[in-house]
Amino acid sequence: MAELSPQQQQAFLGAIGADRSIALIENALRTPEPTVGAAPTRIRGFRVRLDLIGAKPPVWRRLELPGDLTLDRLHMVIQAAMGWFDGHLHRFRTGGDPRSPYFVTPFDVEEGEDGVLENGVRLDQVLTGTGDRLWYQYDFGDGWDHVLAVEAILDEPPAEVRCTGGRMACPPEDCGGIWGYTELAAWVRGGCDPSSVPPPFEDAGHARDWLPLDWHPDLFDVDEANTALAATVAAPLRVAGELAALVEQLERGGNRALTQLLARSASHTAVEVTEADAARLTEPYVTLLDLIGDGVRLTSAGYLPPALVEQLAERTGVTDWWIGKANREDLTWPVAQLRDSARALGLVSVRKGRLAPTALARRSGNQPLALWQHILSRLPVSRTEFDRQAGWLALAVVASGIPAEEWTREIRNLLLGLGWRTKGSPTLGTAAVASPTLDVLELLSGKTRGTITGTDPAVAATALAVTGPDPSDAT
Repeated sequence: MAELSPQQQQAFLGAIGADRSIALIENALRTPEPTVGAAPTRIRGFRVRLDLIGAKPPVWRRLELPGDLTLDRLHMVIQAAMGWFDGHLHRFRTGGDPRSPYFVTPFDVEEGEDGVLENGVRLDQVLTGTGDRLWYQYDFGDGWDHVLAVEAILDEPPAEVRCTGGRMACPPEDCGGIWGYTELAAWVRGGCDPSSVPPPFEDAGHARDWLPLDWHPDLFDVDEANTALAATVAAPLRVAGELAALVEQLERGGNRALTQLLARSASHTAVEVTEADAARLTEPYVTLLDLIGDGVRLTSAGYLPPALVEQLAERTGVTDWWIGKANREDLTWPVAQLRDSARALGLVSVRKGRLAPTALARRSGNQPLALWQHILSRLPVSRTEFDRQAGWLALAVVASGIPAEEWTREIRNLLLGLGWRTKGSPTLGTAAVASPTLDVLELLSGKTRGTITGTDPAVAATALAVTGPDPSDAT
């Protein structure tokens, strides 16, 4: 066919109309929509293998799934089974090429995209036989590409989604994609040699602190994967209004990390906080109240008297690990933190230079459960909007049963998802994560006696008592 001259092209476009020409161009550029079959009348199951593309040795999971699982729920299953934290956008495709037809997400729709919404498509509408495949991408920056291949069709759908096998740990989030993960994994396998720390880490200590707790690339626990899956597919936990608003705000940006934490909380067996538990948790506050008695005069600078600081440090366990005399409040931050926390909780007040217990503290100081319940009623503690949001997130993280070593990192990631940044920085420093609510949770966990580690069921139950179902939702 002869090539049209510019004048002929203009005449042609004029003849068919400008609107039609624009439509032709748009159709030529539009990615074709994926093919979706009719939903089968009989639900069957699939045994599939999920592989992280490009990982060597292979990182994979074997899953048993019901055919009527919708793709938005499959996304949650993949996140849980692999070990991702759902802090980035994702996409399902019908081919391995990034330009292949894909299903749109609610985020895509908000951005003005048209297409087949993943929420309304079942797994058995895109996979029908052994060997069929579906591609899944997570985090468009790092570009984690996965392929899900059907190994067998099951006559009956599994009673529950489950993982039956797998290999290798999930890569750490935000480590730079498959290449960054490969370098990081090699460094950990080599014993974390301080002389060959992979970029962008400054030193071995920085890299180890950044890595998930006890992470090793060659470790995988199928029981842990199934625990995560059970929490993911459980009925969502109804939460208090402010926390629900934070969930919605994060999900609008495609971040489901807080949703996963709350689901994990809902899957735990409820722990009753006993009188003995309450006495143990509130011990630092009770000690402070006992030492100040009816009240104590502060120094001219507004601090606790040195002798009282020394007694408080000794009785709460600070002296056992603190380097120094621990007799000045301004130089002994655990004591200062305890006093500030007690004041924020309404247990002490300062009037005319005297620190004294409040009427409520006098009533409940010798009743551990009553004191514990009062502390619950004051959470989250907030002076600012940041304190309020950071407080709710701290409660959600602790309620999920995540070990204390991971609290700060998890809260930081959620705050970043909500848009909080350190002034003048594109990120959020670890120290900036601190909040009055986190102070309370750490003190209940025994921070005055040294570094807190692991999970304390009574502390998790305390946080869950605040983040649990909104009483107004009761039926």
